[in-house]
Amino acid sequence: MATAQTFRRVLLGVAGNPAVTRLATRHGLSLGARRFVAGETLEEGIAAVRALRARGMLATLDFLGEKVAGLADAAEAASMYRRMVQALASAGLEPNVSLKLSQLGLTIDRASCEQNVRGVVEAAAQAGGFVRIDMEESALVDATLEVYRTLARQFPEQVGIVLQAYLYRTRQDLERLLPVGLNVRLCKGAYSEPPSVAFPKKRDVDESFLRLLRTSLARARFTAVATHDERIIRAALELSRELNAEGRYEFQMLYGVKPRLAQRLVAEGHRLRIYVPFGTHWYPYFIRRLAERPANLAFVVRGLWS
Repeated sequence: MATAQTFRRVLLGVAGNPAVTRLATRHGLSLGARRFVAGETLEEGIAAVRALRARGMLATLDFLGEKVAGLADAAEAASMYRRMVQALASAGLEPNVSLKLSQLGLTIDRASCEQNVRGVVEAAAQAGGFVRIDMEESALVDATLEVYRTLARQFPEQVGIVLQAYLYRTRQDLERLLPVGLNVRLCKGAYSEPPSVAFPKKRDVDESFLRLLRTSLARARFTAVATHDERIIRAALELSRELNAEGRYEFQMLYGVKPRLAQRLVAEGHRLRIYVPFGTHWYPYFIRRLAERPANLAFVVRGLWS
């Protein structure tokens, strides 16, 4: 366990290094990221969503990018998200997207960020779609939740949030959000956080996830159970029956992760949505996927030697 935690810390630590980033992205998706990233263009993202739909799976489309340098970049990202919503609708696919607020200017100007996100949510509302606000590192949780609360009051059916089980604060956050008619994605968490704010042990994170899941299935308007952990999936199915949550939850998994498990869930009749990322800024996302599971590093090695 200590070795896995060290591996995770090292990978997440180098993810933000500019020199490492330039070296990695120079090789493009051939590094092995193609397994986890649909491509670099919107067209490739749409094609991946269409292919998943043909296999009985739903999707949420994500335009990769975080912490833009200026408000012009944030506005450009917001414009891309509006294009994504329109492109999905035009293709006859559900206009469901996931976005990070730092990509839309949260760390630069909160008011501008909220305006950018509002434009995306309005576009989704017009198209009969949905926007999921992703959660980022712990320093951005408060601001992210404030933006979500504001939008959820006006667009209760069109916007949702993500909560991370590894943060100590999440149980309290969940309770505070329930009155807004909460639509939440529960996940374990993928950022490098100190033990002062997050559970350092997997066992404790799993227990936190299950506690949160019970509360959410019982009281939230909708719960997205985002996990590849088969033990938690089985527990979620038991809880959903116990709490009569049919129609108020779905499973969510990442593109390229445990595809056989995903297909099995669909074959058993469960509602499953795949998180489909695309874009040129794929490197930080890719590193987090490697850090979550050391065995994924094998894909990088094969990519380098192919």
